[in-house]
Amino acid sequence: MGKRMVVVGGVAGGTSAAAKAKRENPELEVVVYEKGAWVSYGACGLPYVLSGEIPRLERLVARTPEEFRKQGVEVHTQHEVVDVDPESHTLTVFDHREGRTFQDRYDYLVLATGARPLIPSLPGTEQEGVFTLRSMEDGEKLLQALPRAKRAAILGAGYIGLEVAEAFRKRGLEVTLLEAKDRPLPHWDEEVGHLLEQELERHGVEVWTGVRVEAFRGQGRVEAVETSEGVVEADLVLLATGIRPNTALAQAMGVALGPTGAIATDPRMRTNLEGVYAAGDVAESFHRVLKRPYWLPLGDVANKHGRTAGTVIAGKEAHFPGVVGTAIFKAFSLAVATTGLSLEAALKEGFPARKVFIQSRDGAHYYPGSEPLWVELVYEEPSGRLLGGAVVAKGHGALRVDALAALLHQGGSLEDLLALDLAYAPPFSPVWDPLLIAAQQAK
Repeated sequence: MGKRMVVVGGVAGGTSAAAKAKRENPELEVVVYEKGAWVSYGACGLPYVLSGEIPRLERLVARTPEEFRKQGVEVHTQHEVVDVDPESHTLTVFDHREGRTFQDRYDYLVLATGARPLIPSLPGTEQEGVFTLRSMEDGEKLLQALPRAKRAAILGAGYIGLEVAEAFRKRGLEVTLLEAKDRPLPHWDEEVGHLLEQELERHGVEVWTGVRVEAFRGQGRVEAVETSEGVVEADLVLLATGIRPNTALAQAMGVALGPTGAIATDPRMRTNLEGVYAAGDVAESFHRVLKRPYWLPLGDVANKHGRTAGTVIAGKEAHFPGVVGTAIFKAFSLAVATTGLSLEAALKEGFPARKVFIQSRDGAHYYPGSEPLWVELVYEEPSGRLLGGAVVAKGHGALRVDALAALLHQGGSLEDLLALDLAYAPPFSPVWDPLLIAAQQAK
């Protein structure tokens, strides 16, 4: 009997692990169980389906179960793994389609159960018209509700809240964004938050910051949101108040969690149990600036986790080198990219940190159509070691953040940034790139 690899969860991390393991070791039996009806999709694209920029949900699917089967990977949707016995290497699966329970075995198990939305404990959350956006099923429900909606309230001004605010405005809804902290994107520093707030308001989004949500008013269907600052009328509410790693199955079978509350793994994505691996939003990563475990639930990280686990299970050498916390998103005409630590986070972690925040342009001042571009650098004193940074631009100029991310991976400094030979031509950059201007000012 050949070695059998079972994957629990069929989105980014899980399917990456399955496909990579089968490619590297064709003799391996590979089975994926997914609780939902969809597999191998880009959840990051959901806001753009809601906006209508992507015409249908199916466009987000990378590979269907049939395509996986052609590659020798068995994918079972609407199959929920409800129990695992790590001693006997067996698992119990519930088939939601047929209403039956059966047993399976594994030699290698990959836990890729993702993350779940954090639902606030408030009166009225169970009513119709209150949604989350985490899965394709969530996207389907929202798409069905949008044609009847006129006014939306969004709780939380993180990535999802900001992206969906734009999507709802493009659908013609009135939108109120409610954030408990004092600015949008509250995990980053205030200058970026203020730029976002101006952009949101310029496009008709009403932004309430420093507000506490108290209840959802309605008679079975939501009609308004009660807050500490007043009542917001809404016939559609999106809860974008955060997510948590979905570790219930892992904990029940004795898998150790790390300090972040996600599954602890080594660089090969192995857990504390023999033959059990973890990948994606349910698993921790190593932060190369903080030098400790960190939870970064992003799609590209999940795919790298899965690829690493699949390679190792197939008998080849691989390790996941860690993250620096790089992310980018769009809010109307602004692209916002961050990496590493904000000043607030750096100081909280005990670094002797400072920052500079400068405004430049994404092209030469004389080039037609050049736009403002902002750069923040966070660095350690007196060493000048880079700790983080942000780039805000009107387009792809925000991808300059990747140069900062590369330096953070290598432990680079302001001097290293100033020494970089960056590309220059008037349509793309001033003669002194904005990153270099910021580094000079920091020096």
